[in-house]
Amino acid sequence: MISVTPRVTPLSVGLLRQKGSNSALYEMSQKSAIVPMPEPESSNKKTTELKIGFFDISGYSPTMQFILLTAAVFVFYLVYGYMQELIFKLDGFRPFGWYLTLVQFGLYTIFGLTELQFKADKERRIPLSSYVVIAFLTVSTMGLSNTSVGYLNYPTQVIFKCCKLIPVMLGGVLIQGKKYKCIDVTAVLCMCVGLILFTLADSSVSPSFNTYGVILISLALLADGAIGNVQEKALKQYQGSNSEMVLYSYSIGFIYILIGLVLSGRLLPAFEFCKDYPVETYGYAVIFSISGYFGVNIVLTLVKSFGALMAVTVTTCRKAITIILSFMFFAKPFTFQYVWSGLIVVFGIYLNVYSKNKDSWDTYLLIKYNEVKSLLGYTRTYRKYPSATTDV
Repeated sequence: MISVTPRVTPLSVGLLRQKGSNSALYEMSQKSAIVPMPEPESSNKKTTELKIGFFDISGYSPTMQFILLTAAVFVFYLVYGYMQELIFKLDGFRPFGWYLTLVQFGLYTIFGLTELQFKADKERRIPLSSYVVIAFLTVSTMGLSNTSVGYLNYPTQVIFKCCKLIPVMLGGVLIQGKKYKCIDVTAVLCMCVGLILFTLADSSVSPSFNTYGVILISLALLADGAIGNVQEKALKQYQGSNSEMVLYSYSIGFIYILIGLVLSGRLLPAFEFCKDYPVETYGYAVIFSISGYFGVNIVLTLVKSFGALMAVTVTTCRKAITIILSFMFFAKPFTFQYVWSGLIVVFGIYLNVYSKNKDSWDTYLLIKYNEVKSLLGYTRTYRKYPSATTDV
C-alpha cells in the first residue's frame, strides 16, 4: 500500500479552521505546517548578538558558539592566572600587591570608558551612594585576593576562590533575608571541609605557607560574598547595565586605592620598584588586566547564552586546569591530599548547581534513563509530565 501525505498549505489550514475540523490533518497543520514565509532583507528582524571581543559569532551554530566561548574562557583566564603568578615570582614584588591592584583598576576604568562609547545608552542609573559601597567591596575583593598570592601557593588561592558560595550564602541571609535548602547547606559544608583539608595539606608541604595569606583570601571571600548581593540588589532596583557597573565600581575603587597608598606611604616605593622592572611589572600587568577584563565579559556571555550550569562547568574545569598548569610551570611541592580535598570542593560546587537546576536535571536524567532501558530491551518507559505549577 502506498501512503500519500497530503500537502498542507496556509490556505488549507484556513479552510480547516473554518470547518472546525478536529482531524489529524488539522492537528498536524497546527504543529508543523504553519511555517512563516522568509522575511525580506529589509525587515527589522532582531537577532541575538554574540561577540568575543570585537568578533561577532552570531552566525555560527549553537554548538560552534559554545566551543568558541569555552575556548575563549580557557585562553583568557589561563593567561590571567599565569600572569598573576608570574608577577609575584619577581623578587621583591611581594609587598606591592595593592599597587598591582591600582594598575589593574586603572586599566579596567579605561576599558570601561572605551566600551561605554560604543553603547547607545550612556546614562547612569544607579546612584553614586550605591557605587561608594560597591567600589569599597570591589577593592577589598580584588586587592586582598591579589595580595594573598604573595603569601600562598597559587593553587590554594584558586581553591579558596572556588568556594565563593560560602560568603554568598551568608551575605544572602544577612543582606537580603534569603532562605536556603538543605542541599545548599550540604554544598557549603563540603566546600568548608575541602578547604580545611586543602589548607592543611598546603601548610604541611609548602615552605612558603603563611597564615596571613589565608586571612587575606578569607577576607576577600567575605567581601566577594557581600558584593554579589549588593550588586544584584542595585541592578534589579535601578535597572543598571553591566558596563555602567564595571566603569563606576573600578573608577571609584581606583581613587580609594590611590588614597590608601598615598596615606600609607607605599605609593612611591612601589612606583620606584616597578620603574626598575617595567616589563615584568607594567608589561605583565597590562596582559593580566586585558585577559581578566575580556574573561569576565565572556563568562557573562556564556551564562546568558547557555545558562549558569554550563558556565559553572566550564569555569570549574578551567580552574582545575589552572591548578594543574601552576604545578607544571612553577615548581612547588605536591601531595595527593591536594587532589581528593579539591574533589570534595568540586562536589560541593555541583551540589549547589544541581540545587538551582533540579527540575531540568531530573527531567534530563529521566530521559536518559529511559533511553538506556530501551537500548537494553525494555519496552516500558516512564515519562515525567509537566506540572502546572512548575513548568511554564
